[in-house]
Amino acid sequence: MLPGSIAEVNYLPIGGIDQWVMIRGRTTANPALVVLHGGPGMSEMRFLRRFNAPIEDDFTVVYWDQRGTAKSYSSKIPKSSMTVEQFVADLDELVERVRARLGQEKVAIFGHSWGSLLGALYAARFPKKVSLYVGGAQIADAAAAEAAAYALAVAAAKVRGDRRALKKLRRIGPPPYDGKAVMTERTTMQQLDGELSVRAVLGMLRVLFSGESSLLDAPAFYRGFRFSLDSMWAETSALDLNKLVPKLDMPVFFFLGRNDHWVPPETTVPYFEALQAPSKTLVWFEGSGHEMFVDEAERFNEVMRSVVRPLLGARPVAVAAK
Repeated sequence: MLPGSIAEVNYLPIGGIDQWVMIRGRTTANPALVVLHGGPGMSEMRFLRRFNAPIEDDFTVVYWDQRGTAKSYSSKIPKSSMTVEQFVADLDELVERVRARLGQEKVAIFGHSWGSLLGALYAARFPKKVSLYVGGAQIADAAAAEAAAYALAVAAAKVRGDRRALKKLRRIGPPPYDGKAVMTERTTMQQLDGELSVRAVLGMLRVLFSGESSLLDAPAFYRGFRFSLDSMWAETSALDLNKLVPKLDMPVFFFLGRNDHWVPPETTVPYFEALQAPSKTLVWFEGSGHEMFVDEAERFNEVMRSVVRPLLGARPVAVAAK
């Protein structure tokens, strides 16, 4: 135990249902960082804990399995509650709990993929509660990103001469998609990129079901992902931040993987350039795809420590244990 540190995990009643929240940090004097995972429905808590635990030295990190996701999945959750508006309300309730628990006026937000849509929408609506915003694999116009991702997949299949992949892609056609079709497009792209080898899949499973999780969590993890995606994809894939969030009132960072084939960065850069904010920084991860916090974990951790953290004030003075 470190003096002033925090390491707790609980089911918290948020939006009328129990949701899984973990808070970890070397000292509660560090600024709160709320992490918003992608999907919808794809918990990334285990990856962040495996590859990015060092950021807990500089932030008090709040990990959250969103409504319908992983440990927050329940077959009793009404499908009608799986809306963007409800998730914004859930996030606000979580932020209020974090502010009260840590005695802090504001929180920083790191949103990844779908979480970058949720995070930007929240930051625009509640600017007085958000100190800083970081969007990883930031989505701007979701429909444009999905169309570009499909075009990349078709081009990759043609270059590799993969007729099976090309057949799958032509069968679903270009977006808009339902949850099943988007999974076909994305898994096909992963196969073309070599990300679904036996070794890669086993490595992913070892991360997913270790530490704070186990294989007993696997059924809820899978069911929650499919439930969330099927319930929300039609709404989330039509969001366009160019129209919904043209301005943010806090410092902004975009973390983009140069080789992101799910949210092609060329669909995000124009939004970054047009976005109005007190300050904004675009950070490229040249060796990364969609998950830069995994693909270039050390660089991600260092950027969070040396580039993002300084904007949130002086670091607390360490207190030696007695």
